Amino acid sequence: MRVVSGIQPTGNLHLGNYLGAIRNWVAMQETMECLFFLADLHAISVAHVPGELSANTREMTAALVACGIDPDRSVLFNQSQVPLHAELQWLLNGTARMGWLNRMTQWKDKAGKNREGQSVALFTYPVLQAADVLLYQATHVPVGEDQKQHLELARDIAQKFNNDFASEEAPVFTLPDPIIPPEAARIMSLRDGSAKMSKSDPSDMSRINLTDDADAIMAKVKKAKTDPEPLPSEKAGLEGRAEAANLVGIYAAMAGTGVEAVLADFGGKGFGAFKPALGELLVDKLSPINARFVELRQDREALDAILAKGASKGGELGRRTLDRAYAQLGLGRGGTPHRGSIQPLFRRHAIRHDRVKPEGSAGNGQGPRGSWR
Repeated sequence: MRVVSGIQPTGNLHLGNYLGAIRNWVAMQETMECLFFLADLHAISVAHVPGELSANTREMTAALVACGIDPDRSVLFNQSQVPLHAELQWLLNGTARMGWLNRMTQWKDKAGKNREGQSVALFTYPVLQAADVLLYQATHVPVGEDQKQHLELARDIAQKFNNDFASEEAPVFTLPDPIIPPEAARIMSLRDGSAKMSKSDPSDMSRINLTDDADAIMAKVKKAKTDPEPLPSEKAGLEGRAEAANLVGIYAAMAGTGVEAVLADFGGKGFGAFKPALGELLVDKLSPINARFVELRQDREALDAILAKGASKGGELGRRTLDRAYAQLGLGRGGTPHRGSIQPLFRRHAIRHDRVKPEGSAGNGQGPRGSWR
């Protein structure tokens, strides 16, 4: 099994990221071949500050390693260091359909009523997501419920490409299956049990950051929104109590137990007893991560080396798939399509660009003004 998954470098990881994705990534390293990447190409689909993006990429790398992602066992890299992702996205743009992208729920949510004002990158974001996993022949992709539609699109693109340009006996792309974590896949805000815990929430009190120290964690848990009723003794009693259910779910996930077991211990007790216990559990589990993160984030050279090593490995793993995609499309990279009569191009009569002075150039090798290179 080969697993591929990515996360945007939009700032520090929080508890929702850790329980919903990262902790599962760490466990997957034990039994699967894993590639994890920082999706910095996805990050430029919306307004961003370049200096912050590069800093956040390093910080996220430090956080992932602190959480247990091992660069010696998994391939860890930032997307922009492997240009094959962007190349494959362009090839897949010819297969993806406007109607498919228009139906993407996240596109509708993010674009809102100002679709005409959004970037093309935001609209084609799911095609880059497809390229991210298809490039490496991923067999499985960890996804939350909100990303299932995008993985289904990746499968549709892969299937159509295989049907149109390859054969059933020798498909270009593997159709990946989803891995949906069975527990704690969705951690909610500490201030609103109906909203997902998010970095974009303006209130820092809504989330537990993995960079929070013990005092900050205890303060946030103490001020977390709850209701006046004691905890029930059975899971059914949490229905209609979103905030209570969220805190109990967090406790269960951090303790490695079930909601029923938590309620067996705390049923009938108020939040005055439960919140301190939850805070202490979070501090106990997260403090080692925080300490390791603080140490790692100060070593910029080491973080850059981790990303460069992963990018080199990622490029090696993805090259064969990209070359096959070019060949099957009949594009000139010296390969032969698996079927059809198109012959390799640009092999015998390659132009020596260093001997040609482009019209309109100043002889400086930069090509005509306004050209794309």
